[in-house]
Amino acid sequence: MKKLSLATRLSLLLSTAVIVIFALSGFALYQSLAKQIGVRDDAALLTRIDQIRTLLRDEDAITLIQQKPRLFANMLGNTESLLVLRFPGQPPLIVVNPGARPMPDITPVPADQPLNLASVHHQQAEDGTPFISAAALAPTRDGNGRIEIITGRLMSDRTQTLNSYRDQIIVSTALAALLVAALSIWLVRRGLSPLRRLAAETDAIDVRRLSHRIQFSDAPTELQPLVAAFNQMLSRLEMGYQQLSQVSADMAHDLRTPIGTLIGQTEVALSQPRSVGDYQALLGSNYEELERLAKMIDNMLFLAKAEDASQAMDWQIIDLAQLGEKLQDYFDGMAEEHAMQLEMRMQGELRADPQLLQRALANLMANALRYGERDATIRVLSAVRDQGIELVVENDGAPLSVEQQARMFDRFWRADASRHQSSSGLGLSIVRSIMRLHHGSCAVSSENGVNRFSLLFPR
Repeated sequence: MKKLSLATRLSLLLSTAVIVIFALSGFALYQSLAKQIGVRDDAALLTRIDQIRTLLRDEDAITLIQQKPRLFANMLGNTESLLVLRFPGQPPLIVVNPGARPMPDITPVPADQPLNLASVHHQQAEDGTPFISAAALAPTRDGNGRIEIITGRLMSDRTQTLNSYRDQIIVSTALAALLVAALSIWLVRRGLSPLRRLAAETDAIDVRRLSHRIQFSDAPTELQPLVAAFNQMLSRLEMGYQQLSQVSADMAHDLRTPIGTLIGQTEVALSQPRSVGDYQALLGSNYEELERLAKMIDNMLFLAKAEDASQAMDWQIIDLAQLGEKLQDYFDGMAEEHAMQLEMRMQGELRADPQLLQRALANLMANALRYGERDATIRVLSAVRDQGIELVVENDGAPLSVEQQARMFDRFWRADASRHQSSSGLGLSIVRSIMRLHHGSCAVSSENGVNRFSLLFPR
């Protein structure tokens, strides 16, 4: 089933709302008119009885009826009315009933009581037309001094008036609905034109135009957050694409070097017969290059997994003092080779993934041992901050410039390009990925010949 467009749905909703409003308004007006007409007709019927009461009060009813029979017929005003005069319990003295309506059986209002709207009785004829009636006693000189007045009226004209008014309301509502539907389509399409322009502008953005930003100064207020969000998304995409391109180039460069070395050494060895010692030396050199390739690939695979936010984390409470002893035992041999010393001052507890935390600290310590000055001390310590728990690795070494500090955690970047054979350039980027998994941060600073790498874990 084809989904309706936003313009169509808005037009339908607007048209439906207008139809409902018109229908409810017409119904309310119809009910109000029907009530007002009903009150008017009831009052007219009671007025007729009051007039007959007044006429008969000071007259002889029988004499008046005999002399002026048409008088009462003229007082009815139309052929749908009914009038009966009689003494209580006796046959009618006069019956004016052009439509041959059945005489209503109702209790008359006493002569000493005034008439009100509650005195009118409402019924329906056989065809459903409303019929109103009322009865009252009036004083007279004849008989026992009281005469009963019964009158009624069939409301055909009122029914016709209301039906005509109802039909007009229906026609007006239908015409208004059609007009509103046409106008709403035009208005909605005009109102959504900024969205179409925004869609057209975003559709023109591709990989070659990631630097383009949506310029939509005349956008409605409601679209300004959307435009800002699109531009921020483009900035992130551009940055990610540039990083991906740079990573791909750096990866190709770093992989090409050991592969080229392997190929060159193998070609030289195969160019002529060699001794067993030469072949052993070649295999040893090739093994070192292959081991370096394997380590680089392992690091890249770890980074790819670390970018996945759904990676399962083994959260545990870690004793920092025990972790420091474990790392010191592991790096003591490397520190002796570089004529350095390790100073571990970690204490307290930290909630983290133990394997990832150990790898992050190990990368920082290996980096400090690799680039630190000989006969220096590598200091690993912990501190409690307001934001969380901070782990710090310090070493004495060549100062780092602001540009170097800004790129220190980028992939395949090395502060000392002359030492690229000993490092893949992925160690510190792995540290940054590990801290992102822990919702923490990493930083570097260099002052007074001391390079300081810190890891901040939030509470």
